Amino acid sequence: MLEKSFVPADHENALYDAWEKSGAFRAHPDQPGEPFSIMFPPPNVTGTLHLGHSLNFVLQDMLIRWKRQEGFNVLWQPGTDHAGIATQMVVERALDKEGTSRTALGREGFLERVWDWKQEYGGTIVKQLRKLGASADWERERFTMDDGLSRAVRKVFVTLYNEGLIYRDRRLVNWDPKFRSAISDLEVENHETKGSMWYIRYPLEDGRTITVATTRPETMLGDVAVAVHPEDERYADMIGKTVILPLTGRRIPVVADLHSDPEKGTGAVKITPAHDFNDFEVGKRHNLPAPTVLDETACLWIEEIRPELRDVEGLASVAFVESLNGLSREEGRKQVVAELERLKWLEKIEPHKLQVPHAERGGAIVEPRLTLQWYCDAKTLSGPAVEAVESGKIAFEPRQWENTFHAWMRDIQPWCISRQLWWGHRIPAWYGADGKVYVAENEQDARAQAGEGVSLTQDEDVLDTWFSSALWPFTTLGWPDKTEELARYYPTSVLVTGFDIIFFWVARMMMMGLHFMDDVPFRTVLIHGLVRDEKGQKMSKSKGNGLDPLDLVAEFGADATRLAICAGTGPGRDIKLGRKRVEEHRAFVTKLWNAARFLEMNGAKPTEGFDPASVKSALGRWILTEANDAITEAGRALSVYRFDEYANCCYRFVWSRFCDWFVEFSKPVFAAENEETAELRAVSAHVLGLILRLMQPVIPFVTATLWQELGYPGKFEEIRWPEIMTVTRADEARAELDWVIRLIGDVRTVRSEMNIPPSQKAPLLLRDAAPENLERAKTWAEAIGRMARVSDVGVVGEDAPRNAAQLVLDEATVFIPLEGLIDLDAERARLAKEITRIEGEILKVTRKLDNADFVARAKPEVVEENRDRLATFQSDLERLKAALGRLA
Repeated sequence: MLEKSFVPADHENALYDAWEKSGAFRAHPDQPGEPFSIMFPPPNVTGTLHLGHSLNFVLQDMLIRWKRQEGFNVLWQPGTDHAGIATQMVVERALDKEGTSRTALGREGFLERVWDWKQEYGGTIVKQLRKLGASADWERERFTMDDGLSRAVRKVFVTLYNEGLIYRDRRLVNWDPKFRSAISDLEVENHETKGSMWYIRYPLEDGRTITVATTRPETMLGDVAVAVHPEDERYADMIGKTVILPLTGRRIPVVADLHSDPEKGTGAVKITPAHDFNDFEVGKRHNLPAPTVLDETACLWIEEIRPELRDVEGLASVAFVESLNGLSREEGRKQVVAELERLKWLEKIEPHKLQVPHAERGGAIVEPRLTLQWYCDAKTLSGPAVEAVESGKIAFEPRQWENTFHAWMRDIQPWCISRQLWWGHRIPAWYGADGKVYVAENEQDARAQAGEGVSLTQDEDVLDTWFSSALWPFTTLGWPDKTEELARYYPTSVLVTGFDIIFFWVARMMMMGLHFMDDVPFRTVLIHGLVRDEKGQKMSKSKGNGLDPLDLVAEFGADATRLAICAGTGPGRDIKLGRKRVEEHRAFVTKLWNAARFLEMNGAKPTEGFDPASVKSALGRWILTEANDAITEAGRALSVYRFDEYANCCYRFVWSRFCDWFVEFSKPVFAAENEETAELRAVSAHVLGLILRLMQPVIPFVTATLWQELGYPGKFEEIRWPEIMTVTRADEARAELDWVIRLIGDVRTVRSEMNIPPSQKAPLLLRDAAPENLERAKTWAEAIGRMARVSDVGVVGEDAPRNAAQLVLDEATVFIPLEGLIDLDAERARLAKEITRIEGEILKVTRKLDNADFVARAKPEVVEENRDRLATFQSDLERLKAALGRLA
């Protein structure tokens, strides 16, 4: 006997452990079946489960479970990423609390500590994903620094180097002065900051001055030119002239370049190639030098400009510039501005809002810095990836993300793949005393290249985390070895990911997969949106609107959490999720459980050899027909990644058709004991079994519990997706039950609108009803009476009864006499008053939405909320007017 209620915590852990021990999630490359594979977007080993993860992994798990049901040979490949800078930061913080440091331990000692940390804490997110029900093949779990993956990374690096696609170069990078390392664009967050714009006059040799506007006066020490637009008439005769740089006395040219915008500032900009990405490109175009004036800690550093310093009376002082050496950029800025003001070269200062780049981890202000790094020729590698998308070998879902992909790929830059960290894949390059480089998969091969007696030192840097994760789809399957898994599951089927890493990860996997496997790494890229709160706002700690998915699982169960995520996930759009939504979906789980318990209490149980085609009753044939529709619709929705449509289809069928109508219609049949009772018990058990199979991908725990407890045959984890059944006279059954359902529903609506008390039954009078509908009313009189609070059903001629509400159902007019049930005058007055109130609300909201200023300035979620309110008011108004019209 089923328990009174389903308590998720009593079942989830035990069920999951049983599934895992039974090998239910295991992939079998040696067995038949069309392959279907998905790779984890590997979460950081430092990570803990957040709602973004939950969305991503629930969608993957649903596809995986569904494809298992369809008989595919499935692999869901799990794993985690070593997350270079994030992991190093966590361990360094722990060392700091112990009163020691990375440098005190030395490289080997520090790496031992990181590995120890990884063993102790690195599996947190994997354990949490199990709580969510993720059915990955955990026995195949990989880590981006496993021995096998490390060997593959070295092989890829050496191969690309030998092909000329990896090289060293001095270019600008995003530099984290706290970690003293290059970081990727994805690790940079721009914060809007209130700053200043300084207008500085630079003297020309001919005695004139040109004013530049800058937000970074301290970097003027590294200026190598002043740029003006070639068509800016104000400066036409200055192009080619020489400027004397205030403070340093260096002579620099005025150059013509399209980078300068005549509409911004003064139209003249200082060019500092070593400290600005745009200036770096200007410098390349004009063959300008690029002296560095900030060191790796973002302090002023004058070594590279010292030889050019000179004293110029009233303009420059070597002693002053020397005094700046070693100051922080902030203090250096104050000193520079003060000196310019003292020398009267500072024209004015204006407040200015600017975007300041900060390191995502650690929060330091990021500097553009010119350094010698390792680069990958992404431009060459990107060609086949672009062609794969254009030819349809790889499809984005939704398709509009292909535009984003192409936009990024069109402007692709060399990929900086080196990082100044200790934790990560160390770059397989060794240097001789003369600086000559030897790139090899191991030191022994490097020594063989160098020859006898050459002392070698390995490069200190490690590779960008994205480099190893770009190889994830094939290295996790055993590459460079020719494994059975690689042959079976590559290319993978679907990649599920967020839009923010289309370039950083998705595109790079395409490049590497096509280059080394000569095939795409996946057929479909499924892009999902962000998880927002119920008002559509981005979740954040500062707003206090964040949700811990494990708290939701603990309170409402994994099934309710998964179903809420599924129901809210439309194609590429953000999902609104909050406790209320999850609670609503727990109500669905409860509804399903209660229906199953009711059926069990009424003797419904799986019947061996049950044949849907043999069902005689209209009710039985109707619910089987409805089940067929649900199976078709659910399968279609999953096949095109419409998770919201899949959830809504299941919701409608289970809650409305099965629970609210079929179970209710069945009650008097179960109360009797006859041939129809036995048939309906078999039908109800069969349809419940279909529901459990239909919804297993999204709510696996409650469906598995019911499957086992109710005695359905076979292991639940091995069940197949339900197939379409043969139902005799399906259209006839559908027409009959749908008519009855519409009649009951319409009567309920009228009773509600008329405020008829539930305790008061009313007769129904039909006029002009077709003979088959009169017969239906007679056949279903008990259900109509019980479910619509109807005392009896009769027929009326041309003379309509007075004081009756009426409604139209197909060819028939249905009357509900109200005399004696309600005070008709009071009801008319109440409806008129409510109509006036609703019309007033509509006027208020319409005025707001018609106000262009409100729509432009209000938060998008506030505008959307007002639009939703307007739609609700309009619907209510239509309903109230219809009710008043019935009393006319």
